[in-house]
Amino acid sequence: MLVFVIPLKSQQVAKSWERVSKLLERTLKSVCNQTSPNFRVVVVCHEKPQIEFTHPHIKYIEVDFPVPKMATFEDKHTDKGRKILKGLICAREWNPSHTMVVDSDDCVSNRLAEFVNKNSQYTGWFIDKGYRYQERNQLIYFKNKDFYTMCGTCNIIRYDLMELPDVPEYNRGYGYYKNYYIDHEKLRGVLAEKSIMIEPLPFAGAVYIIESGENIYYNNIENKFYQNKNLLNGSRGFYPQIQETIKLLNCRYLTQTIRKEFNLYDIDS
Repeated sequence: MLVFVIPLKSQQVAKSWERVSKLLERTLKSVCNQTSPNFRVVVVCHEKPQIEFTHPHIKYIEVDFPVPKMATFEDKHTDKGRKILKGLICAREWNPSHTMVVDSDDCVSNRLAEFVNKNSQYTGWFIDKGYRYQERNQLIYFKNKDFYTMCGTCNIIRYDLMELPDVPEYNRGYGYYKNYYIDHEKLRGVLAEKSIMIEPLPFAGAVYIIESGENIYYNNIENKFYQNKNLLNGSRGFYPQIQETIKLLNCRYLTQTIRKEFNLYDIDS
């Protein structure tokens, strides 16, 4: 069985709790759209979100950890790490073969649970191929390599490799919780150092949602994947123009097939 763990920020630090709830609702609809029923979802939060969507495989865990008052990287990720650890500990009740941490605004392929259940003997997978999407855009960017380096929704790991403590501690700082896979891009290498190899997922596994208004990252960046002004005016030199062209070639129309697989819809429509 595959258990998805979703950490959710507190209402007290959200710019818009309504938007946080809408983003999570889309994520939950995506996660619960699996072609196999053999999965569970754990949402770890300070306050239950304001959503109408329900599913018998979703469990909410409300925690009383201190809410991060500072907008620092370490504070936000300490909170996220505590919640991930809590969710992973909770997952024990279902005796999962694998777990996957999912960011609360991303979408995932509906093929994940079925794939994991058919290949439960494997150590795990990292998502090498995936999509990057900006709300209300008709295009979606296909990242055909190294998706796991930019998105936290990227690792599916055998549960017994988590090295979870029998008595978990929730009063540590970021340096402690990053061991529970906050540093998503480093996990593959950390496991390799222990002679534990995980494989690239053989299909696009997730959609990284950017500029949602509630991301830790990418709230204020210009989305280069959908614009090509510098290429048109030739101001950046030859090599950057090639890089920009490659990005444009990897843009795809957001088809109904993609929308259906990832249950991706615009929350602002």
